[in-house]
Amino acid sequence: MSSSLDSLAVLFPFAASSGDVTVRVAVSFLAEQSDPSAGRWFWSYHIRIENRGKRSVQLLSRHWNIRDGRGDVHEVIGDGVVGEMPLIAPGASFDYVSGCPLSTPTGSMAGTYQMVDEDGRAFDAAIPKFALIGPVA
Repeated sequence: MSSSLDSLAVLFPFAASSGDVTVRVAVSFLAEQSDPSAGRWFWSYHIRIENRGKRSVQLLSRHWNIRDGRGDVHEVIGDGVVGEMPLIAPGASFDYVSGCPLSTPTGSMAGTYQMVDEDGRAFDAAIPKFALIGPVA
């Protein structure tokens, strides 16, 4: 088990656990979708939501705080992720990839997923803070 956890830490360097749910994040700068001369930098992020509990959980909504390099915070609140409200069985995980544009070469993201377990208990799962860092000009 330790070696698989070590591998996950390499693939997903950012992680936060809330009860039986762990959210892991990997982030990549996308040079091909960025245009620094026009003030546009773009990152993709890969999220893995793991259910280590004995009950199924469902992601209902998300709440992101996206901070740009000037310190301005952009809040994003919405239903589900990538058009889905995934139901995650015990021992299973759900992965998705999305993106974030900024008008600065650096920033950060963090937030929460609003979730419910199969008994109807609502809870927040923390999304770990991760840095958005573009290349040095």
